Amino acid sequence: MKKVVLKLEINKDKLKKKAMKTVLGLSGVESFSVDIKEKELTLIGNIDPIKVVAKIKKVCPAEIISVGPAKEGNKNGINPLIFHGAASVEEDIHPNRCVIM
Repeated sequence: MKKVVLKLEINKDKLKKKAMKTVLGLSGVESFSVDIKEKELTLIGNIDPIKVVAKIKKVCPAEIISVGPAKEGNKNGINPLIFHGAASVEEDIHPNRCVIM
């Protein structure tokens, strides 16, 4: 399990949504969060950082800030799937979708 932090050049809400949709489509991603003020995207999961950056670069400029081991989640072995801000990604497409956070 890896924690990958990327620096993104996100200056519009539309680019943020596209980047989040791209992350949602990646296999192995267990959770992610976007910090708009710092322009950082943090991903946790069994992912290849090079492949992640290649996919994100199709949407907006990105570079790797750090790659390291992710901290262990729950002691019982169950890691919840958490997508911070995922409700806003599909907001326009599926307005009646239920999102549990």
